[in-house]
Order: sequence, then structure tokens, then C-alpha cells
Amino acid sequence: MIVRSFKEIEGTDRHVKSASGTWESKRIVLAKERVGFSLHETILYAGTETSMWYANHIEAVVCVEGEAELTDHETGTSYTITPGTMYLLDGHERHSLRVKEDFRCVCVFNPPVTGREDHDENGVYPLLTEEG
Repeated sequence: MIVRSFKEIEGTDRHVKSASGTWESKRIVLAKERVGFSLHETILYAGTETSMWYANHIEAVVCVEGEAELTDHETGTSYTITPGTMYLLDGHERHSLRVKEDFRCVCVFNPPVTGREDHDENGVYPLLTEEG
């Protein structure tokens, strides 16, 4: 059994801040736990826009605080995401979040991330392994 809090991982290698400066993520469950998924609390900052494409991962996101506009770049459709709203990127959709209020969400990734990932120039997380 593993018990840990987001508070205790602040400032550790599980607390990742993006090179773009648009978000930070506390990665509470990682690939090294070997449970088949990773679990994160991520905050995207008000007034920013982040373009993403999880070509190597499936991601589920639940908003717990704030507001953002999610745009699916595959269809051009936009959605307002507020607390209690979930979105699932089950088709590896290219998407972006335009953040109106600091946007705090809980995210699940499959396959799990190692904790070192940041978006590359295409908005992709590379597929890293614990060994690599």
C-alpha cells in the first residue's frame, strides 16, 4: 500500500514545472510504482494557452478548480471546462487549453509517465521508460 500527499511531494523531483512556464504538475503515482497508470495534480496558469498532443498516451482529466477553454484541433470544437467536468483524450487528439482562471485538475495517464516528461516542440510527451 502507498499513502502520500500532494503536499509532501512539493519541491521534489515529482513536482515538475514546464519549460514553457504555463503549468506545474505534482505526479503522485508514477511508472515506477508499476500499477499501469500515473496520477497527477496539474495547475495551468490563468492567461496562458498550452497546446498538447499526447501521441503516446491516453489522458483523462477532471477539473477541480478554475475554468479553461478546451479546443479539439482535430474537429475545431471548443468546450468550456469547469469544476466537475471531465475530458478523455482517447483518440490522441491534438488539443489546447486556454486558461481563464488558474485551472487545477487531476489527470491519469496510460501508459504511466516516469515523472521527467515535459511537452516537446509538438506538444508531445516522449514515451519514456523507467529503464530509459
